[in-house]
Amino acid sequence: MNASAFPRPEDAYDADVDESFDLDMSYARPEGRASAPAPAHEPLQFTAPIGSEPTPFPAATVPAASFDQGEPFNPVGELVAGASAALAPIEAGLPEVASSPGYGQQDTSGVSIPRIAIHVFAERQDTLAAADRAGKDRRMARATTHIRVGGIPAAIETYAHEPTPPLIIVECLKDPHSLLAEIDALAEVCDAGTKVVVIGATNDILLFRELMRRGVSEYLVAPLQPLQLIAAIGGLFSDPAQPFVGRSIAFVGARGGTGSSSVAHNTAYAMSERIGANTVIVDYDLPFGTAGLDFNQDPLNGVADALSQPDRLDATLLDRMMVRCTDKLSLFAAPATLEADWDISVEAFEEVTSRIRATAPFVVLDLPHIWSGWMRRSLISADEVVVVATPDLASLRNAKNMIDLVRQGRPNDAPPRLVLNQVGVPGRPEIPAKDFGAALGVHPSLIIPFEPKVFGTAANNGQMVLDLNDKSKSAAAFQTLAQIVSCREMPAVAGPKAKGKSMFGNLFRKG
Repeated sequence: MNASAFPRPEDAYDADVDESFDLDMSYARPEGRASAPAPAHEPLQFTAPIGSEPTPFPAATVPAASFDQGEPFNPVGELVAGASAALAPIEAGLPEVASSPGYGQQDTSGVSIPRIAIHVFAERQDTLAAADRAGKDRRMARATTHIRVGGIPAAIETYAHEPTPPLIIVECLKDPHSLLAEIDALAEVCDAGTKVVVIGATNDILLFRELMRRGVSEYLVAPLQPLQLIAAIGGLFSDPAQPFVGRSIAFVGARGGTGSSSVAHNTAYAMSERIGANTVIVDYDLPFGTAGLDFNQDPLNGVADALSQPDRLDATLLDRMMVRCTDKLSLFAAPATLEADWDISVEAFEEVTSRIRATAPFVVLDLPHIWSGWMRRSLISADEVVVVATPDLASLRNAKNMIDLVRQGRPNDAPPRLVLNQVGVPGRPEIPAKDFGAALGVHPSLIIPFEPKVFGTAANNGQMVLDLNDKSKSAAAFQTLAQIVSCREMPAVAGPKAKGKSMFGNLFRKG
């Protein structure tokens, strides 16, 4: 093995870079869960080599992913429209990035794991469980994960007789000196091009630096969550040349007539015009879509044209297919015609959605009330799922089926959000919101009151509720929902100037 061909450049980890790492290198964990106690050992001193000069890992050229130590954020709560300004419990200072994770989870909205083999050698039971759940995650669908027990010694024994895969994840709970000795032994049996992720129990910046010097791609501190492991893997195989990927938010009705499209369009409008985020609406109801009508736009064949030629889509062609509604809101309208059967493959929908996500920070998917392979794939692969229901038995049954399916297909993601629409219809028996949510196991994120005059007038005029009557309870509800699904807060609005204040007042202020 040619050790000089793959060591990390020493200047890549100089003092200036090292100062950017916090001493607490562990990922954010749920409250009440403490990290594993570190074994008692003497502080690391690397002034002299341990045994002999370490053998670097082959081709360890990808910088280690940064450690995310942000506080968890969970905006879910019972939000009843028209309650007060406390409708939106959105924390101040949320990051101005499209992929804000929300719900206290690691940000994985832009993670793409290639078709690779991943071998995991763990020691802790919770590490084995986390790796197993990560391997079954939707973002790891293309990768093949093999999980074994035994830590680094088992990996050394395995690869003494067989080639190494593109990624090896090993766990070692020993003291740092023993860990480094085992890492050196593992490097002797690793093939060129193999990346190594080490899971340890010690939060030690010197250990981290020494592992990076030896060519280890990433160091994580146990205990781990599945999404933390997925994010670390995605960071190792991310391609800087790949385009930006926005956050996808799928809206689906529990049954026909729940108003899912209206909720999706008004929420997207609030995200663009009230929050100020560039947003794209994709109307996938090809024969009956209403996005063009709701925004008073001529329905171009934008989505249909894109689905017919997904391989040819580029930024220029996508821009031609979109309708610009406002400076920050664009629309891929459905053709709304019955002249075609719209027999389109699952792969085409997946490819078009992926290409559109590269055009804006937020992509709102308006999904029809049908069931097919592409619908299932769209719901499971979306970053956020919003199920819109009315307080009746049919909606309850269908919403439960949808939420159970999405939960099963997304075990490491936040559950779908439930929005109860058209609540309070005069004379109509309704299932109480509390009972509705209890039956589903999902607390309603929002309750939108029945306001037929507001919605009817807005629909007939081709307007959004926020433009027609921004003081209505429904308008407040859409602004609240926009903050929840985007994990952003409304920008502060300057208050009116104080009355009777002299224009010379500032000249006579006390120092």
